[in-house]
Amino acid sequence: MNNGNTYHTAVMLTQTVDALQIKPNGIYVDVTFGGGGHSTEILKHLSSGKLIALDQDADAINNIPNDSRILFINGNFRFLKNYLKFYGIKQVDGIVADLGVSSHHFDDYSRGFSFRYNSPLDMRMNKNAKLTAAQIINTYSEEQLTTILKQYGEFKQSKQLARKLVAERQNTPITLVNQFLIIADQFIQPKQRKKELAQIFQALRIEVNQELEALKQLLYSIPQILNPDGRAAILTYHSLEDRLVKNFIKSGNFEGEIEKDFYGNIIAPLEFVNGKKMIVPQQSEICDNPRARSAKLRVAKIKAYEIYK
Repeated sequence: MNNGNTYHTAVMLTQTVDALQIKPNGIYVDVTFGGGGHSTEILKHLSSGKLIALDQDADAINNIPNDSRILFINGNFRFLKNYLKFYGIKQVDGIVADLGVSSHHFDDYSRGFSFRYNSPLDMRMNKNAKLTAAQIINTYSEEQLTTILKQYGEFKQSKQLARKLVAERQNTPITLVNQFLIIADQFIQPKQRKKELAQIFQALRIEVNQELEALKQLLYSIPQILNPDGRAAILTYHSLEDRLVKNFIKSGNFEGEIEKDFYGNIIAPLEFVNGKKMIVPQQSEICDNPRARSAKLRVAKIKAYEIYK
């Protein structure tokens, strides 16, 4: 197994694995295997138990440990329920999801996730997927580009940037990061350059990988596959992800609209393990791993009085 620290440093490793309350003979799922940090820690707590690890990026295959207790699936976690069904697994005792992009994706200049390198505008987590950031920039309408930049990146100059991109691509296709930066820099505040470029690149990445739709499908599947005493630990890194996770656990829908039954109980299949309080990294971890600074950990379990199977 490769050194997970060179591929990706797992965030809040101890807090996340502790939250699962691992049973030595249980079945656990790491839907974002990456460098294998969380999976390796889970395996330390298992005896006869089983770990199913998923990752849509084929690069993660190089990090699979030589351990008969692990089953690796090279696929998107949006299809988790189907994968488990294929392998004859109806319910699991715990699920961990470390959302967002791994350090490996940002640091591999060829992948196009970072504005630090003049690489092709790619941003695909699954390198076999068809849609790239370049295709979005060069084929989406001005209205579509505006919506993506505004909703997924919360970029204030979304409309102006979208209009300029549509105009510039008529002359030359925009396929490289530096081409894109020359255009984007016209609408960015110099003092906020790093932050605003991160917002723009986040927006494109989310659209390329359909991240929020995949997350919604994962959240819908959790109540159907989690054992009554199981736990789901979910790490988010930006407000769009965290809002979906928080709302679904709280209300059973993504809008956060509370519905109650005749007895006044909230109609939702999950509930927070530690109330609505989220877990955040300690300052020492943020100093060691700055990419942990925006992380939020939320832990959920099946509501005791509900049966959602």
